[in-house]
Amino acid sequence: MQKTAVITGANRGLGFGTAQALAAQGYQVFMLGRNPEQIAQAARQVPNAQGFAVDVSNTAQVKTVAQQISQQLTQLDVLINNAGVILDSANHDLVHADPDLVLKTFDINTVGALRMTQAFLPLLEKSSAPRIVNVSSGMGGLSEMGAGYPAYRLSKTALNALTTFTVADLNNPKFKVNSICPGWVRTDMGGSQADRSIEEAIPGILWAAQLPEDGPTGGFFRDGQGLDW
Repeated sequence: MQKTAVITGANRGLGFGTAQALAAQGYQVFMLGRNPEQIAQAARQVPNAQGFAVDVSNTAQVKTVAQQISQQLTQLDVLINNAGVILDSANHDLVHADPDLVLKTFDINTVGALRMTQAFLPLLEKSSAPRIVNVSSGMGGLSEMGAGYPAYRLSKTALNALTTFTVADLNNPKFKVNSICPGWVRTDMGGSQADRSIEEAIPGILWAAQLPEDGPTGGFFRDGQGLDW
């Protein structure tokens, strides 16, 4: 049976590159993005892929796209929660952090992944080997916590908590759910000064998406190597 994958934030950067890589391996790929024109154009560039416009901060839209995709599938093998934003900057510190900006970032980076997991759980449960990949960041690791970017950092820390909570709450050994730090990548979000290419970062995401039955779950990884929370 053909493997299937849903990827958010798939119109560009890591999401687009991961969609290309999985499609090249024979996966049926469902590419999700917020901008209808951009995601449609991106999906046309990936064989055996379909594009869907959805804002992961909109619960109704997430539920609708899950219903649309469920009409085409008997199971979902891989969910990659890649959609994310950086709305603050290095100049934002504790004193100047905008609580509304923090909440908006959480709504996309953290609660967006929760919405997607909830909506696609029925399809994932029908897979014999479901995998959930939460694309996180070392900036959200407590062991690497630094100053600046408070909204982004806190949202990724909470995303890591969602990973461990999902594993505990599902309590199902067939699921493999992990947080992945791709590193600092040269994307629209990461900027041109980042030290990694998209091609260098994608294998770590694919590793988590294709873990074997005895693979790890509930962990935090970069390039397949464990990170401290």
